[in-house]
Formats: sequence, C-alpha cells, structure tokens
Amino acid sequence: MKPFRHILLATDFSPSSGAAWKRGLSLARACGARVLVVHVVPSLAEAQPLRWAYREMEAEIRADAQRRLKALVARASRAGVRAKALLLSGTPAHEAIGRAARAQKVDLIMVGTHGRTGVAGALIGSVAARIVATAPCPVLTVRGRR
Repeated sequence: MKPFRHILLATDFSPSSGAAWKRGLSLARACGARVLVVHVVPSLAEAQPLRWAYREMEAEIRADAQRRLKALVARASRAGVRAKALLLSGTPAHEAIGRAARAQKVDLIMVGTHGRTGVAGALIGSVAARIVATAPCPVLTVRGRR
C-alpha cells in the first residue's frame, strides 16, 4: 500500500509555498500520488459598502490565481505527477482548505510557512498553524527560506 495517494498542496504563491510545492511534488512523485493544488481567494465583496468595486477586483484576483494554478499543474505534469487545481473562495482560508481536504479525501496536506515568531506571529497569525490544528488528515509544514 502506498503511504499517500492524494496530496493537497496549499499555495498562496509566496516563496514559502514554493518551498512546500517543491517538496510536495517530490513526495508525490516518490509515492505515485496525485496532487491537488489549492489556492484560496478571500471574498472581498462580502458586507462591503462598495460591493461592485470589490467584485471587479476579486474577479481580477481570481483570474490571476487561475493562471498561476494552471502553470503549477503544467509543471507537475512535466514532472510526471498527476495534478489538478482547485480555486476556492472564502474566509478564513484554513477552513476552506479543511473543507476541500475532506471533500477530496486527501491523505496529506502540505503547506508552506513563513516562520514568523513573536509579536509578528501573534498579530498576523498563521494560516499554516490553523490548518495543522483543524485538518482532517496529517499536515506537513515546510518552512520557506528567510
């Protein structure tokens, strides 16, 4: 039995998520696992007085994210890994990722971490830490380079 058949790679397109991407792709190739590349776009239009302006901005953000996800899926394919992309909407991101992990029945979530500590970590919070705390499956965090 293969240890991981379906790996969710969460990305915010940052260098930290790039480090997780590289490790995740390597693990998927070694295990023969499929990859689900997930990005969460926060819903900007919710309860805002200028909803129409936020809708336009959100549409542009979604189009850019779709393009980036498509490029990552192509990279995975060139590396011999079966992959598909999933663009999610919602806030908070860790809940959207957890729902996707449950729905897609993934065996592992991989996510990059910025490695913030102290006041910055406490004030900004960590999506990665929240994913670890609430995920329906094991989570592997990969610290990006500083």
